[in-house]
Amino acid sequence: MASSSILIPPILSRRNLLLSTTIATVSPPPPPKPPSPDITITDRVFLDFSLCPTYFRSDPSATLSSTTPCSDSTPLGRVVLGLYGRHVPITVSSFKRMCTSSSTSYKNTPVHKIFPGQYFLAGRQGGGRRDTAEVGYSLRDLPGNTDVVNSKAFLLPHARAGVVSLCLSENDDDDDIRLDPDYRNVEFLITTGPGPCPQLDGGNIVFGTVLEGLDVVTSISSIPTYKPSENIKQFNDFAEFLGDERAQNARSLWNRPLKTVFISGCGELKVTNPSLSPTLP
Repeated sequence: MASSSILIPPILSRRNLLLSTTIATVSPPPPPKPPSPDITITDRVFLDFSLCPTYFRSDPSATLSSTTPCSDSTPLGRVVLGLYGRHVPITVSSFKRMCTSSSTSYKNTPVHKIFPGQYFLAGRQGGGRRDTAEVGYSLRDLPGNTDVVNSKAFLLPHARAGVVSLCLSENDDDDDIRLDPDYRNVEFLITTGPGPCPQLDGGNIVFGTVLEGLDVVTSISSIPTYKPSENIKQFNDFAEFLGDERAQNARSLWNRPLKTVFISGCGELKVTNPSLSPTLP
């Protein structure tokens, strides 16, 4: 008869038992989790969006804030934003000033790029004229934004529709503007849904959320945009590889809306009591 081998578990000696108990006793507890970002809504602002069927009139002598750039515009609706002033105070302060300033502001500037099912961009800086329809770049009165060097400012995700974020990785201001020592970044994006945009996480600063008017955001996201053919994309990639600057200029037109949607009005709505609730008095 074949003998069967029996596996006998090793005997834990008293010394090993004491050693393992001591190690378990003196092992430090896991570090506490860092506190979650404070998303208290401290401020509210509104953005009124309109559609201009004839684009903006070309008049280099007129500033955007002085007159209405489109005489036959169609209102799309109002979007009310709640801002996280305790999380990123300088970003929120600058955004509020861009919504309330009587000089350089977001008023009469366009949504210049739309990525369907993801987000749209607004607040791009330029000459501040009707022919360019961009925010003027004389923003020296705005404070330098130290939020951009604070790692905690980048913790909030772009997890749903209605997230409001300061554009950093997605910023497309001209290089000559960004290299100015007095440059202040005021370009922003709003996610349109239906899904999250994880590619934006860690590279842009979430500073608010849409409280009202998500239907307006959705309608903006449905506006047709310029989409180059695959042949044009391949030719553009080859031109960029050769160092042709025209490739970058051509790419700046991609995802531009074929209809002009612009911020026809903006301002602040007073908050009685800061709150975590999206419905404020």
